[in-house]
Amino acid sequence: MKRIELATTREFNPLGMKAIVLHDSEHFKILNFNLKAGALFPIHSHDLDGQLSILVIEGEGLFLADNEATMPARTGDMLIADIREPHGVRATTDMRIVVTIAPPI
Repeated sequence: MKRIELATTREFNPLGMKAIVLHDSEHFKILNFNLKAGALFPIHSHDLDGQLSILVIEGEGLFLADNEATMPARTGDMLIADIREPHGVRATTDMRIVVTIAPPI
């Protein structure tokens, strides 16, 4: 088993986004992205089969999708999508998200 204290990864990059790998195995990958208010995690997709989740652990913003679609993203909200689906995040406040990707990229 592995325990991760997310409070210790609360670091922000004044230029926008800080990425921290929390776990990486052949089965899945978990990343912590910390975004300053106004930062954009650009809409993107990956050309492979699998799924991802994006969990907001702090702050507020928007989940972003194709065709300019958006959904509110607040502390405790989770987005689940196929990896092939375009996805992104825009932070309106300082925001922390945990992204799980399976299989890992």
